[in-house]
Amino acid sequence: MKTTAKHRKNSGFTLLEIVIVLGIIGIIMGGSIAMLGKLGDGAKIQRVEGDFNSISSAVSSYKMLAGTAPTTQQGLEALFVKPTSAPVPKRWSSAGKEVPKDPWGIPYKYRNPGKKDASTFEIYTWGPDQQEGTEDDMSSQD
Repeated sequence: MKTTAKHRKNSGFTLLEIVIVLGIIGIIMGGSIAMLGKLGDGAKIQRVEGDFNSISSAVSSYKMLAGTAPTTQQGLEALFVKPTSAPVPKRWSSAGKEVPKDPWGIPYKYRNPGKKDASTFEIYTWGPDQQEGTEDDMSSQD
């Protein structure tokens, strides 16, 4: 009987073993969270690409109705509120409620003619840092 009682005392986990296991779990969870953060950036970039396609379609529809794409001064706002400045479209249809915002909460930007290709319009965002001319800038012509 004494050996059974002694055996029960030694069958539990020591504090050191529990601390080691918790440390390993913490390292695994930390790595997983870091990887998920990087995946979130990828999702934002995919959203920007989808938004570029949607906005480009809306600008193309505007161009078909009005005969010309909005000017840089009219901007993407011309898709949602009928422009009053020249060239005023004779035929116009609203594309929705408001200019869509990029994943960082800033409305997309527009220029016509485009900076990279003067024969077409360009939709762009300054990316996460919201600084023009940095490496995270994205445009519909990239």
